[in-house]
Amino acid sequence: METLFEHAGGYDGLHRFIEIFYAGVLSDPLLQPLFGAGRPEHVAHLTAFTAETFGGPDTFSQEMGGFSRLIDAHRGLMITEDQRQRFIELYMAAADRAGLPDDEPFRDALRSHVDFGSQVAMQNSHAETDDQLHPLREVPQWDWPAPSA
Repeated sequence: METLFEHAGGYDGLHRFIEIFYAGVLSDPLLQPLFGAGRPEHVAHLTAFTAETFGGPDTFSQEMGGFSRLIDAHRGLMITEDQRQRFIELYMAAADRAGLPDDEPFRDALRSHVDFGSQVAMQNSHAETDDQLHPLREVPQWDWPAPSA
């Protein structure tokens, strides 16, 4: 069965999507404070993370610091629910602008991925101790949603 990574157009499709998304967060007044002026490597890292999550190569874990680096990046940001919701909104809008597949199963997987990931990031952004971090410690593997009965 085709992976979400393959369905999204592989690395090139995801990279185009993340470039559009990242430009959106950098220009959004609610999210820009979380990202500052941006970092040149952020698009490559988020693309590699998403690719790995969707069944593509494990470059993020093997070459880019893996999930512990992601935890460190979010600590202390104090992400609000409004910021989390705006992040999801821009993510899904970027999928449209990038021309990612718009079939319902793929979009359901994409939405559940960003919803879950943004919840983890928000929790980690408020953690004052390691015990308060979300228990996830490795890149999650995302798959197609289960068919509804």
